[in-house]
Amino acid sequence: MKKSSWISGVVVLALLAGGGWWWTQRNAQSAVQYRTATLERGPLQASVSASGTVNPVTQVSVGTQVSGQLRGVYADFNTEVKAGQLIAEIDPQTFEYRVRSAQADVDAARAAVGIAVANAASSRANVSRAQTDLAEARRAHDRNVSLVAQGFIAQSEADRTRAAVNSAQESVNAVQALVSVSQAQIQSAQANVAQREAALAQARIDLSRTRITSPVDGIVIKRTVEKGQTVAASLQAPELFVIAQNLSDMQVDASIDEADVGRIRPGQKTTFTVDAFPGQTFEGEVRQVRKAATNVSNVVTYVAVVGFANHSGRLLPGMTANVRVVTSAREDALKVPNAALRVRLAGVEPAARAAPAGPVDAPQGAASAPGGSGTASRANGQPPRGMGAGGAGGRGASSRGRIFLLGADGKPTAHDVRLGVTDGTSTELLVQPESADASVLTAGATVVTGVTGGAATSAPGARAPAGPRMPF
Repeated sequence: MKKSSWISGVVVLALLAGGGWWWTQRNAQSAVQYRTATLERGPLQASVSASGTVNPVTQVSVGTQVSGQLRGVYADFNTEVKAGQLIAEIDPQTFEYRVRSAQADVDAARAAVGIAVANAASSRANVSRAQTDLAEARRAHDRNVSLVAQGFIAQSEADRTRAAVNSAQESVNAVQALVSVSQAQIQSAQANVAQREAALAQARIDLSRTRITSPVDGIVIKRTVEKGQTVAASLQAPELFVIAQNLSDMQVDASIDEADVGRIRPGQKTTFTVDAFPGQTFEGEVRQVRKAATNVSNVVTYVAVVGFANHSGRLLPGMTANVRVVTSAREDALKVPNAALRVRLAGVEPAARAAPAGPVDAPQGAASAPGGSGTASRANGQPPRGMGAGGAGGRGASSRGRIFLLGADGKPTAHDVRLGVTDGTSTELLVQPESADASVLTAGATVVTGVTGGAATSAPGARAPAGPRMPF
């Protein structure tokens, strides 16, 4: 009996000890613990990241307009060429014979012109002879008319000479028509000569096209043919070479997402890296934002042309570049960590204050805090797009957020703030000198970036951490 009472007492004491330990641990973990950071002043840059391809500013594809077998290829990869330099040649025999044939056609057409001219001269001579015969017939007729009036000859003689005059007149008209025909034959022969000369010129042009020359000064970056290869230019000109005009002045064709293209402007400074030179950063400038959109798998992008100087020649066409475009910059901004913009503290509300002056745009994707203030809620921890959308050095449209500062007593106080540009890690605080928070929103102030324990959470909708489980 004493032994069972002793065991019961031990069990009761163990239960009481376990309950006490659980109660103390519950109270300890219910105390809120804060992760903090400080507001800082310093430079801040908002940027857009993209990827693109390094390309020459001017890249010429050299082809051929005639078909045939390549008799010679005189340029190779990385060959520096000058404008007009012979880089390939197609066997010209076929085209030389065409030129000879066209030249013979021209000679024949010119001979036909000479024949037509001779025929015209003969026709004009016939006109002169017919006019002489007509004049003689008229004189004979006039003489017979006079003799008939005097009664020396019969009237039939006068009628006969009148018929001869009419016949001579018709002969004149006929030979004059032949002259017109001869003139038309001359014009036709001359037109035929012009046609044959055009065919000869075309044959000579085709012959000259068998010599393929470089259209620009540059360097050959691609060659797709070999000596002896047959090229066919029936439907489209085949590509033989690709020549980059100047590899010291190049560009990056960067694909910009449609959500970011509104912040890209010509003249903005850029930096980019390539995998071939890890750890090295190259500088450039946005030269153009092309308006043609590219849709791949329902992802719409636009091409921004970033120009840069490649004096060392290290960057080669086709390299993949990771581009960072600086869309807005602040030299001396009051910065708050983005983690502080996601903190929620239950039961901590800002004191009633006048709304900050100035335009405020509702940020996209922002969540409402228990006071109605918009806050950033992007998955990567950055404030929403649209914060600080102004150009570099300008004050664009701002958005609102809420941060919690720790006072000297260790208790947090809520402050509704206006947010400017962000670099993905920190965000600019826009503080009006006349605002009520100007005295506390200063560099060095302690801001809450996260909480543990208690009922507070560090993200909207997150559940409070549970207390320790009972040991029994």
